[in-house]
Amino acid sequence: MTGTPLDVNVRLAQRETELVELLEQVELLLSTPDEVLREENDKLVLTPFEAEERSPQLAQLTHLINSRLPRIDITQLLIEVDNWTGFSDAFKHLHTPQNRDEQLLLNLYACLLAQACNLELPQMANSAKLPYHSLSWCNRWYIRDDTLREAISKLVNYHYQLPLSALWGSGMLSSSDGQRFPVKGNVRQARSLPRYFGYGKGITFYTWTSDQLSQFGSKPVPSTDRDATYVLDEIENNETELPILELTTDTNGYTELIFAIFDLLGLRFSPRIRDLGDQKLYRTSQIDMTAYPNLKAHLTETINNSRFIGQWDEILRFVGSIKKGWVTASLLVQKLQAYPRQHPLMRALQEYGRLLKTIHILRWYADETNRRRLNRQLNKGEALHSLRSEIRFANQGKVKGQQDEELLNEVGCLNLLTNAVIVWNTVYIHQVVQQLRQEGIDVDEVDLRRIWPSRHRHLNIIGSYNFNSDEIGKKGLRSLNTQ
Repeated sequence: MTGTPLDVNVRLAQRETELVELLEQVELLLSTPDEVLREENDKLVLTPFEAEERSPQLAQLTHLINSRLPRIDITQLLIEVDNWTGFSDAFKHLHTPQNRDEQLLLNLYACLLAQACNLELPQMANSAKLPYHSLSWCNRWYIRDDTLREAISKLVNYHYQLPLSALWGSGMLSSSDGQRFPVKGNVRQARSLPRYFGYGKGITFYTWTSDQLSQFGSKPVPSTDRDATYVLDEIENNETELPILELTTDTNGYTELIFAIFDLLGLRFSPRIRDLGDQKLYRTSQIDMTAYPNLKAHLTETINNSRFIGQWDEILRFVGSIKKGWVTASLLVQKLQAYPRQHPLMRALQEYGRLLKTIHILRWYADETNRRRLNRQLNKGEALHSLRSEIRFANQGKVKGQQDEELLNEVGCLNLLTNAVIVWNTVYIHQVVQQLRQEGIDVDEVDLRRIWPSRHRHLNIIGSYNFNSDEIGKKGLRSLNTQ
């Protein structure tokens, strides 16, 4: 099910072999007069790599693509993408089947757009010239967490099959990160965090991004919770065709416990850890460090194998519960952390996680290509944060949903619209590239890999303003409402 051996000694031997190989690679780097990895003040220091230069050819290709992408209103984009993908078929009435006529679809699009852009339904009704009661009815009976998830899966799967998507990634690497928003009113999950919200409260929209720049998961979480609590939830809950096998996060998304759970689930956890030289590195008692004179002083800690060897059956049951979907990883992590005294299972997983953390850090030191790959993935997540902030423009970005169901809908609608933009951009970037090649303009795929579908300057998200020239010069006041 996960590829984890039932015999703990088999798994320990596998990880020891991996650790020895990396020790040899890093020892060689330290023995070579190279400024990439060196020792300073009794710490291992990694020289930051230089950013990849932006060639004139890449700049020209970017300009050509940006200038040729059609200008489009977000309403038109949503309808066009639905015509391709049929994501609206996922939205079914909660109780009874309904005829899906054009008016229902217009109401559905308006409701999705309102929640994604943070507009209140009366505001959308007024702007779109649609009856408020129709929008309210549609929103209540059609938009739910399960229908949103199905619609998002349709978009992600469609994007996964597009020719350009494979240039940006295989779909096996992903990243996760949180985006904080202030709240309006009494939101149950909201927390005070003065650094981000001043005297108010806020909430975090935590999202999972594939290396193809589609977003396959998102959920609202309290802003004071550590990201590491939630990183596994949407990886294990992934219902798309994306073959996710690896996740990267920033420092806030990692703990030694998470390293262990990922490994036991047959996945790889590859976070970018801040202040890497301050991290403790561990070895097993079987490894003779005299063979690594440059590293000997940095791996002074020894893994206590007995802590997890004796708990191996319990560990496998724990991981099996997550894999079977009987419980979310975040709930189990919270339960383990809630014990007043550290639970034996928690100690076992942390001890095993220390070994995996050491392997990850040594791999980070040894392989610059790997470091660039993971940093690039985190940058993709940041690019999509920028797009999401652009989409969620209304009402100062304040989250207004007070119930958990309302929050899930807001997060899901934003995720759906983000994926719709990614799908549309990917399709039209491909069309532009085909046109350029027909005109005899060379398009290098190496450059094309660096042109992501997270761009949004060609999108009209805010809407349009109509000025009636017939009213210019008119005197007097308008009639008041009678009720």
